Amino acid sequence: MRTVPTKILVVRNDRLGDFMLAYPTFLLLKQALPRTAIYALVPRYTREMAESCAGIDRVLIDPGPKAGWAEQRELIHRIRHGRYGALLTLYSTTRVGFFGFLAHIPYRLAPATKIAQIFYNKRLAQRRSHSAKPEHEYNLDLGRKLLADYGITNVVPPTRPYLRFPEDEIALLGAAFRRTRAIPPTDRLIFMHPGSGGSANNLSVDQYAALARGLRSPHAFTLVVTAGPGEDASAARLAAKLPGLRHTVYHSRDGLRRFAQHIQLADLFISGSTGPLHIAGALDRPTAAFYTRRRSATSLRWQTLNSPERRLAFSPPESAEQEDMSAVDIDTAADEINRAFLGDRWKHC
Repeated sequence: MRTVPTKILVVRNDRLGDFMLAYPTFLLLKQALPRTAIYALVPRYTREMAESCAGIDRVLIDPGPKAGWAEQRELIHRIRHGRYGALLTLYSTTRVGFFGFLAHIPYRLAPATKIAQIFYNKRLAQRRSHSAKPEHEYNLDLGRKLLADYGITNVVPPTRPYLRFPEDEIALLGAAFRRTRAIPPTDRLIFMHPGSGGSANNLSVDQYAALARGLRSPHAFTLVVTAGPGEDASAARLAAKLPGLRHTVYHSRDGLRRFAQHIQLADLFISGSTGPLHIAGALDRPTAAFYTRRRSATSLRWQTLNSPERRLAFSPPESAEQEDMSAVDIDTAADEINRAFLGDRWKHC
């Protein structure tokens, strides 16, 4: 039986939403291997969320495939001199596989897909393109495979919420957020994020406005329109279409960790399939999400991490094109959201 490594490098170096869906795997590994240092290789953009994960001890920055040779060579040097006992690549690319091979890491595990698999001595067939189950389950399968290869089985899975911030920090943040925006302390906060990272189609601003106007609750609420970097224009257009609705706009300008802390204030988070949605899921906040029906981007494949009773998903009907988000029935979606989250049971969320 193999000796459990003292250091493991785990790679998830693509988009924010993809990285958030790797949280349970990092937590699983740390829970099963408390004496092993878990390192994460991530792009600079997701660094703050990696540093916020309780399952990650250290973070390495991947300069990305477009970086120059000097930066690539530096990354190879850092991986080689990290003396990792194992490499687990959750999202496999030829570049990172080759770097792990050059570093002579003795145990190298990745999905058995693409030409990149030739650089790994351990593989797991997954066929993710079939989208037969959620992305976070595919990630967990790889984590379980690594643990099983080291003789560790029957591991208790981590529990929700997968992302946690200190309650006193969130209480102070929430009080300041309400005070500066004159939001009554008894108002619920409905976050609506009209922006998109570009990996999946989203509702139009007009559709989000119609959805906002269709929300009904016996409880007073304020709509918080959120905007990440480069999304200010869509947030402004949405806010302009909400006359008569109590609302405010939150521009995320202080990094992802601060944005995530604000998302924890949400009594409900509404968006397309994008990174902030998956932050909300990791925080176990109630979510209502809009997905295409394209097989690689379905609501099943990109299911959020929150509890089943805290998530709703909507997609175009079977009669429409898979990515035609204009075909989503906004009135029906509003009715379902009202029934699921905005009635008397809201206080239990």
